[in-house]
Amino acid sequence: MFRTYVLIFLGLISTALSSARSQDQPVSFARDIRPILAANCFACHGPDSETREAELRLDTYAGATATIDDHQAIVPKDLSKSELIARITTASEHEVMPPVETGKVLSPKQIELLQQWIAEGATYQSHWAFEPPVQPAVPKLSETAWVQSPIDAFVLKGMQEHSLTPSEPADRYALVRRVTLDIIGLPPTLEEAEDFANDSDPAAYEKLVDRLLNSPQYGERWARQWLDLARYADTNGYEKDRERSIWPYRDWVINALNADMPFDEFSVQQLAGDMLPEAGINEIIATGFHRNTMLNEEGGIDPQEYRFYSMVDRVATTGTVWMGMTIGCAQCHTHKYDPITHTDYYRLMALMNNADEPDLRVPTNELLDQRTALEKQIQHLEVELKSHLGTEQEFQALFTTWLNTTRSSSHHWDVLRPARMSTNLPRLELLADGSILSTGDITKRDVFELTLPIKDVTFPISALRLEVLPDERLPANGPGRAFYEGRKGDFFLSELTATLDNTPVKFQAPSHNFGKIAIGSGSADASNVLDGDGSTGWSTATREGEAHQLVLNFAEPITSPAELHVELLFERHFAASLGRFRFSVASSDKTVIANGLPVDLEALCLNEASALTPEQLHQLESYFLKTTLLLEEARKPIEQLRKQIPELPITMVLKEQHPENPRPTHRHHRGEYLKPQEKVQPGIPEIFTTLTKQNPQNRLEFARWLVSDQNPLVGRTVVNRAWQAFFGRGFVNTLGDIGTQSALPTHPALLDWLSTEFTSETGMNWSLKKLHRTIVLSNTYRQASPISKKSLEKDPENVWLARGPRARLEAEIIRDSTLRASGLLSERIGGPSVYPPQPQAVTALSYSSMAWEPSAGSDRYRRSLYTFSKRTTPFAAYTVFDAPTGESCLAQRDRSNTPLQALTLLNDEMFFEAARALATAEFKPESTTEEIAGRIFQRILTRLATLEERQAITDFYVKQLSRFQSGDLKSAEILSEPSASAELAAWVMTARVLFNLDESVTKQ
Repeated sequence: MFRTYVLIFLGLISTALSSARSQDQPVSFARDIRPILAANCFACHGPDSETREAELRLDTYAGATATIDDHQAIVPKDLSKSELIARITTASEHEVMPPVETGKVLSPKQIELLQQWIAEGATYQSHWAFEPPVQPAVPKLSETAWVQSPIDAFVLKGMQEHSLTPSEPADRYALVRRVTLDIIGLPPTLEEAEDFANDSDPAAYEKLVDRLLNSPQYGERWARQWLDLARYADTNGYEKDRERSIWPYRDWVINALNADMPFDEFSVQQLAGDMLPEAGINEIIATGFHRNTMLNEEGGIDPQEYRFYSMVDRVATTGTVWMGMTIGCAQCHTHKYDPITHTDYYRLMALMNNADEPDLRVPTNELLDQRTALEKQIQHLEVELKSHLGTEQEFQALFTTWLNTTRSSSHHWDVLRPARMSTNLPRLELLADGSILSTGDITKRDVFELTLPIKDVTFPISALRLEVLPDERLPANGPGRAFYEGRKGDFFLSELTATLDNTPVKFQAPSHNFGKIAIGSGSADASNVLDGDGSTGWSTATREGEAHQLVLNFAEPITSPAELHVELLFERHFAASLGRFRFSVASSDKTVIANGLPVDLEALCLNEASALTPEQLHQLESYFLKTTLLLEEARKPIEQLRKQIPELPITMVLKEQHPENPRPTHRHHRGEYLKPQEKVQPGIPEIFTTLTKQNPQNRLEFARWLVSDQNPLVGRTVVNRAWQAFFGRGFVNTLGDIGTQSALPTHPALLDWLSTEFTSETGMNWSLKKLHRTIVLSNTYRQASPISKKSLEKDPENVWLARGPRARLEAEIIRDSTLRASGLLSERIGGPSVYPPQPQAVTALSYSSMAWEPSAGSDRYRRSLYTFSKRTTPFAAYTVFDAPTGESCLAQRDRSNTPLQALTLLNDEMFFEAARALATAEFKPESTTEEIAGRIFQRILTRLATLEERQAITDFYVKQLSRFQSGDLKSAEILSEPSASAELAAWVMTARVLFNLDESVTKQ
């Protein structure tokens, strides 16, 4: 009976709303209804079919109007038949929606909106962010005096709608400080501030902006924001968190931003630079973006599991950075709020899943010159080696003796080219010289099976040789594929077994020219590969980048053509199979022993000296001079020079695998690595396929789609981030999520105007510098930031931009500002990360208690962008001010205000050094106390101090001076000098306090 009354009542409401709707503003699904449904209904009645209740779907018109058990959730224009309305208005705790146990309750206003929407026809609209942006017309306003640019027109329209008016322009000192901090991440120098404050040129501000945009510090400032997204750090993460080398990628970002590389190109190079036609070293370095994922080096892990987690991170990061969406939510199930299915997620993964992860050596002109100079010295000393052995006749006698001895232990080796090869996972490729290259994925237990036809060789065959070979495509040049720090290029061969025409082969007398498991761990005997124990084996650790040999003699020689089937087992607590190797056989009537001679030289040694060409003889003589014990002492200067040859920097990059045999990608049930389901094909989410003519099938095509006009999200996402950087909040304040769960944009028309201008060829054409210039030249940006009572009451968070931006500075900018004000800042750009001072106790807590040795000289005062970033123990002072750890993509930093921040500014050694340097620079005997106070104040805060502020500073200085003079404080401790001046020490204490002012760490 109650339900009947409810339906009759709703029918009356429907009639009333229908008659009234012409007088009211129509309900907007995007603005009014979707947020209600997303917050209260989509979790159970949204896109995710696995968790959908009652087979009801409310995120689509078809789902909401479908008949289920003789009911329709929504019957357009009929409230009495709409089950949704009955459920949200019922008094029954058993039938009410949302269910009581969720704790969610619709407000009367929300219920009224839903009723009005259904009464008006229940029109559905796509989420605004999924609609291609169309450039709106710039508003035409009656009041145009304040409008400097289209930005101002859009903003002023919003102000007027909320009964607000613009603030006065910021004064010259505030404006030069604000825009300099924003564009280059540093405050202006005292001279720069004064020049601008006193420049009467009407174009002075525009010239200032252009100068800042062209400053090399621009790239450093905006690189820091990008590195938050790229989850950049100098260590691998997880427990061991060992150091990695990827700083060339960071420098690439700085250089690309300084060059104003168009954002579409900037993006494509980072996502797929290695796949570009004629990709150069810079394009390959750029792919370090997706090598910033964490790497687990713990002994018991499955490397393929953590590769999967890396791919999970890459999909989520790509979604955040270029789409502004929480795509990572679909790893385990279809997204509950946005139209991204579980399968869509893994199709995206498949687009990026076919890349290998090598290291790249990065040549620099400086290091190449150093290497060339040292190599010339070495060559000169090597030429002189022969003279240490006496006359030419004496040398020839010694060389001939060595050659005859070497010939007796050398053999002719016939290379065996495999007819068939298979593995558990890695891909084996036969090269022209008969060697085999392993690529693709590896595991902690790899098995290589090779069928080696023995024919066209010298019979009987008495020995089998395995050569392990270096290759520049392998970690540390190989010969192994271990990729862990400290083990790069290593391998561990546990067992080698063979059958001959299906009959087991017995080996004897194994030997190798070198074997070692690890530094300080003893040798890895050749016999280990025959002992049937997988925990023992042969390795050549500590001599990566060199060729080595393992020789096994057959117990019974092979006397006729046959097929030798060889199985290599690589089993270790870390993945360490071979990267490049080659098999060959020899015929001998005696036991064959690995002599370690390079293959080409061993072949030469089999000939009489008279049969060798002068060039061949020279090769053998050079080898003799480099290895004979007779010259061990004479070679020591050469060895010392070799140790001085600088290694080329390494950076981590991507390299696409063979496109004809791509790595398979599966959907993983509940996102679990151990639950792969059906194989998926690469592709973009289905929701976007109706907007695009493209159908990306690989990483490069996907990268190009992301920055095309067929991705409606990219321009909005980039512009929203830029707006937040300048104003403290974006149009949508959730920078990493502009999906259905986000708030609507505060200025949707301005967001679309800027995003279409940014991506248009006739507009900004993807130029970040033009975007930033457009924003800071607006009168919206140039307003004063003090808050009036009216503004505080009407708009406390400055959503409608009736005043200038005001926010605490980022961690790195706080330190860099301090360094610049003090005169300590080193402006050198690029290079390896550095170590400013911080308490040793910070890194003592990390794995292996990493020692933090502060950098010497100017490196101690490099910009904070270059500070070494350890994920498990990030730099303490930056963490206090909410800097990220680099463990995951961060679109938006927190901004906190804690007492620990004040303690850091007062007591941290870095800030104390800055106070000491500033006081020393400004303490001049000929200056008055007031003059010194004024200069220190202006160097820190840019503006001139008022009379009251100068008086307060001098009063504080006098109090500190009296404490030093009375012995309450020791000037020697402050200045680290026995005869330190009390006056100077008092100014250090004064500068220290001024650095701690709220204004010194605030942009306003």
